[in-house]
Amino acid sequence: MAHALYRKWRPQQWDEVVGQEHVVRTLRNALRSERQVHAYLFAGPRGTGKTSTARILAKALNCTHEAIDERPCARCANCLAVAEGRFLDLIEIDAASNTSVDDIRDLRDRINFAPNQGKYKIYIIDEVHMLSTAAFNALLKTLEEPPEHAIFVLATTEVHKIPATVLSRCQRHEFRRLPVATMVEYLQSKLTGESIEIELPALELIARQATGSLRDAISLLDQLASGGEKVTLDQAETVLGTAASESVRAVVRCLADGEVGQGLSAIHQALDRGADARQFARQVVDVLRGILLAQMGNLDLIEATAEAKVEIGTLASRLSTTQVLRAIKTFGLAASDRRTTWMAALPLEMALVEAAQGEANTEGGSPQSDLAAPAAMKAAPKTLKQESGGEQQAQRSAPPPSNASAQGGVVSFEMLVNSWREILQAARHQDPRVQALLNSCRPLGIEKGSLVIGFSSDLLREKMEKEYNLEVARKALEQVCGVKLGLRCLLTEAWQDGRRSEDESPPPMEDDGMVATAIRELGAQVVEVEQWPPDQRAAGSPQA
Repeated sequence: MAHALYRKWRPQQWDEVVGQEHVVRTLRNALRSERQVHAYLFAGPRGTGKTSTARILAKALNCTHEAIDERPCARCANCLAVAEGRFLDLIEIDAASNTSVDDIRDLRDRINFAPNQGKYKIYIIDEVHMLSTAAFNALLKTLEEPPEHAIFVLATTEVHKIPATVLSRCQRHEFRRLPVATMVEYLQSKLTGESIEIELPALELIARQATGSLRDAISLLDQLASGGEKVTLDQAETVLGTAASESVRAVVRCLADGEVGQGLSAIHQALDRGADARQFARQVVDVLRGILLAQMGNLDLIEATAEAKVEIGTLASRLSTTQVLRAIKTFGLAASDRRTTWMAALPLEMALVEAAQGEANTEGGSPQSDLAAPAAMKAAPKTLKQESGGEQQAQRSAPPPSNASAQGGVVSFEMLVNSWREILQAARHQDPRVQALLNSCRPLGIEKGSLVIGFSSDLLREKMEKEYNLEVARKALEQVCGVKLGLRCLLTEAWQDGRRSEDESPPPMEDDGMVATAIRELGAQVVEVEQWPPDQRAAGSPQA
């Protein structure tokens, strides 16, 4: 009967343990100096070699080879018995199915018996964090006063669930996730003795899919090779439910270009070809993480091909850090969303649209995001007189070109609204943080040579009123509109939130001013107003 590859390739000696040299070195040095302890804790992600290392330790402690450095020798009777699973003094316990206090009490009753074959009795308790509180308390007593011949190896993937009283009585060793390059190198070395043909890109895909778990990588390879044919990249992507790397990067490119519609099409094309939606989201996050690392100057930390690194570097220059962080958050949520399995594409669609808010725009220059859409835009002038079935239908008046500049040193509010997209982009080129603040406001009007903008958050308003941010915004306005405008920041939260008394009235505004018009016709509400000194009113600039 053929064994699974992960069992066939299980390491039998210290030199065969992959990627955990720091643990192996410490254990071997302790054995050489005969300073082994009675309790070890092996902690780390699944599939990184915890149980295999525990078995090698058991062999080394009971190996009969004369030279300590040669233990385990893999040739003596005890080493062979451990390898074949018939060594009576190696007891493996699955804590996930033996969680009760009675199981630990039974262990404690039997632990005092002398070893049958070797020098030590080795107890390997896998997934020890699954034990109940009472079971941990029973185990604690044994760890405090163990017999000389008993050694415990506790293995866990969730070390934070183990009581501190137990941790303090164990020598702790941390197992690490394996890098993609390490796993690829290991798999290639093992394949030389197997009748398995696989393309290198497919092998790299398997290593990336394993997310640091060598056992998972071996299992995926075993699955793909079970057909007996050469494993190609296309075949690996189909079986593993992953999308082609080009499809993933196409979505990120569309995000950088503001082409949300094309991005949605790319998502659907990938899903139609068999990609798993949650896996696709994880792949997008992986690319975005690479972009973020590139922006921070850590391109060498990205595990990707040279070609992919070049494109990631290009995308890093086209996306702001704010955009990347927002996209990582939205696609990360999509990767963990299990609630909409009946509509697999929906979490991905929502992630892309939300990530693009404030950057992608609809036709005519009106921002897609509710935060970015000025109140005046949402209630554009209505021309009536078109009736259908007795009902009047409202139409937007045709806006002027969005890149129209002011004539005669004067800019209209309508022109500014229609140029809002360009203003945001101009601010972004200077500082993406200021562009993000402008995304969160609503232009209310132009009054006394200043653009009045409203914020729904007092914190955002205070940030915007910092002199540096105001200066960046003023430069963006001048660059796009061709005139110098001041900026006036207001808090425009609804008054009915309990902060206004019934007899309190709105602050006075000029009847023909734009702010008054915004309040009267567009539904804007003002909570706070700063009065400027006369000299600053004349200058039309906000108070610093």
